[in-house]
Amino acid sequence: MSTTASRGTQASDIQRLQRELLQARTELDDFTYAVSHDLRASLRHVSAYAQIIQEDLGERLTPDIAAHLATVQQAAKQMTRQIEGLTELSRLTRLDLQLTRLDVGQLLRDVLTAMAPALQGRVIHWQVAQDIPALQGDAVLIRQVLMHLLSNAVKFTAHRAVAEIELTWQTHASGLCALTITDNGAGFNPQYKDKLFHAFGRLHGAREFEGLGMGLALTRKIVERHGGVVWANAAPDAGCSVSFTLPLAPTVN
Repeated sequence: MSTTASRGTQASDIQRLQRELLQARTELDDFTYAVSHDLRASLRHVSAYAQIIQEDLGERLTPDIAAHLATVQQAAKQMTRQIEGLTELSRLTRLDLQLTRLDVGQLLRDVLTAMAPALQGRVIHWQVAQDIPALQGDAVLIRQVLMHLLSNAVKFTAHRAVAEIELTWQTHASGLCALTITDNGAGFNPQYKDKLFHAFGRLHGAREFEGLGMGLALTRKIVERHGGVVWANAAPDAGCSVSFTLPLAPTVN
């Protein structure tokens, strides 16, 4: 085959792949719309009719029936939150990154300021490295990662009289920097750590610690979109550390 013919075949293959990719994205958009709009509408109806039944029964509403209706409404709310989490995960797959030079220290201060009102009454010792190098990434999304990870650290140290939460960093020869958030909280069985980074992956009961199990799934997706990886280490009742990598910012001449 001649060089010209070979290039023509390659161009044709690229165009075909681009069309297939566009079609896949269109189908994903259609699916996301159906999930985020149509299914949520149905769940609103379920919740609304449970409320109507409760009101129509009036004085005939027994404690057992009231409990059943409350369970229906709570399940509808929970599924709505799950749908919202899946929609956000799908959105991250298609989102165009706005890469910029990141001041991680400032992002951390912003996150901790936003979290402060919810931490009233807690005793938390923060140990945050002050010399984190400049990294490259989408500031909005990396702020979201830090919010997820720090919120998890706060949540899973709720039963500690004094919570210890630390953020450290380490650069690698590959041009990446690993950020690690460590806590002295509930930890988990490391045998199941691979479940953590999937949608609704939970290693603790909902009654013990609330949440959907979406924070780490979203974190994984964001970090992977930046070309990084995320992992966790822990032991039962002995704390947890979650690490993720991001590229170092280009050197400014």
